[in-house]
Amino acid sequence: MIVLANDGIAQSGVTALENAGYKVDLTTVAQDQLIDYINTNKVVVLLVRSATTVRKNLIDACPSLKIIGRGGVGMDNIDVEYAREKGLKVINTPAASSHSVAELVFAHLFGMVRFLHDSNRNMPLEGDSKFKDLKKAYAKGVELKGKTLGVLGFGRIGQATAKIALGVGMKVVAFDPFLESADLELDFYDGQRLNFKIDTISKEEVLKQSDFITLHVPAQDEYVISTKEFDLMKDKACIVNAARGGVIDEIALVEAIDKGKISQAALDVFEKEPMPEIQLLMNPNISLTPHIGAATNEAQERIGSELAEQIIAILG
Repeated sequence: MIVLANDGIAQSGVTALENAGYKVDLTTVAQDQLIDYINTNKVVVLLVRSATTVRKNLIDACPSLKIIGRGGVGMDNIDVEYAREKGLKVINTPAASSHSVAELVFAHLFGMVRFLHDSNRNMPLEGDSKFKDLKKAYAKGVELKGKTLGVLGFGRIGQATAKIALGVGMKVVAFDPFLESADLELDFYDGQRLNFKIDTISKEEVLKQSDFITLHVPAQDEYVISTKEFDLMKDKACIVNAARGGVIDEIALVEAIDKGKISQAALDVFEKEPMPEIQLLMNPNISLTPHIGAATNEAQERIGSELAEQIIAILG
């Protein structure tokens, strides 16, 4: 049986599937040619990440498919319920990339509070001629320790982010409409463990209390953060979105930055991927990455292994 990993899969997954007798096809097929390719090769399992979409037309047109797999958490690029109604299994790897995303959030946070994203733009251009000016410009950094991190969406990734925050010495407040509290266990290299219980509070209280806000929510029809929410936040708060493009109103974000309400923001995801708005890309107060939250070697190895385990369990 053929497994088409259209957006790639780590070697851990390839090895596990091949050892179980499957043929793994690593061809990257263009979206408009995917139906023909699946039917010609009688593909049984289609694995995707975020680049490939699996909509109703493909599901209807490809009778050989038995499993659709998403390497990652969100499955908004797959018509999940429709596929399941048609008898297909739809799988993903919700836990594999949690820590990778959490570390990226803190990479942005550490970079923002010390202006690294802007310094790394300007030092190559003016570091030799305006060293003292740049030193003065970036000399008003702050520490994360002792500050409050607000987490909107307290599932696996939100909790992983909270664990790092606690380790840094931050206070954590969280909102999740489906969760009243969470028990977090921090594991250390020498076997020691610390346990924290976080009781969730209202979204409004999180916005009011937080110095830094990070979003870990699924894609949805309306903005989670727009003008009303920015107005509730502390003056000079910072916000990070490593969740999904479209959960922050980007126009309202730029306005909040221009007004000084929000001091800095970090975006790993955008409303208009893969062509983000130029006013975001050129804004010196926004730290930017190109949707790489889960893109660590370790996460991809875990994703590959988890997908392979689920496929083998389903198909035998």
